[in-house]
Amino acid sequence: MATTATADPTLNKEYHSNGSATHDHAGPNGTNGTNGTTRRYDYGGNPLAHMNTGDSARFPAFGGEFQPGLYKPTTGRKFANPAPLGLCAFALTTFVLSLINIGVRGVAEPNIVVALAFGYGGLVQLLAGMWEMAVGNTFGATALSSYGGFWLSFAIVLTPGGFNIVESYGTEDPNAFNNAFGFYLAGWFIFTFILLLCTLKSTVAFFMLFFTLDLAFLCLFLGYLYADATGAHNAKLIHAGGYFGIFAAFLAWYNALAGIADDSNSFFVIPVAHFPWSAKGRERRGVAKTERETV
Repeated sequence: MATTATADPTLNKEYHSNGSATHDHAGPNGTNGTNGTTRRYDYGGNPLAHMNTGDSARFPAFGGEFQPGLYKPTTGRKFANPAPLGLCAFALTTFVLSLINIGVRGVAEPNIVVALAFGYGGLVQLLAGMWEMAVGNTFGATALSSYGGFWLSFAIVLTPGGFNIVESYGTEDPNAFNNAFGFYLAGWFIFTFILLLCTLKSTVAFFMLFFTLDLAFLCLFLGYLYADATGAHNAKLIHAGGYFGIFAAFLAWYNALAGIADDSNSFFVIPVAHFPWSAKGRERRGVAKTERETV
């Protein structure tokens, strides 16, 4: 994708093959603007973030800041990687709701999730999404901010005695709310599928997070739409959505750990398994980059 941009030189970031970062402007035809040496972009092959490249007329459409395990600190900017925070907020809220959907220990009412959805999955995740915007990560900002909004809206719908959304559907049709809430979840299934498509050149761990989450939304919205005549949800589908939600929560925590752990706090690197067709996977196999990947 060809784009023209002018940015503060202190915001620029390119990577050598050995992972070191420089802040020189990229000149025409992939040459360095100061010493004329050839420089290739290494953005990890993950369609997850836009990168600032100063006065370069063309720059890679995506970078890797949201990809846990590939984030590189931004010298000259006092921004940490906000992705693990957003992933943890999503994981914990999803974990608790999924346990309730499964019916663990007989708990069936999601009231406790309302507090989490407002405070952690909602507010904190929304803030993480805005910070992703600040570090130039379009995918991260879109995903985290949207799911933060999901949890806030979920809490608004289910606040006991607060907004009276459930009660407003009345009792004449026992499935009036079920159908409406099914439409709501179906929309999130579609949105998650769109994000899933943008992880196909990412890593296995990151792809599986969105894949299991999409299956969870699929089962849940069908569980509400296929309620019986008395308004009772389809228990098997709701339980299946709960199990997929559990998987998604643990995968979110796993990806968050991959983004947090480094040589300053961990004795090991968290494996994220690059797809063999991704730019990073091809690089490790010694396959030359295409013209698109080098610009």
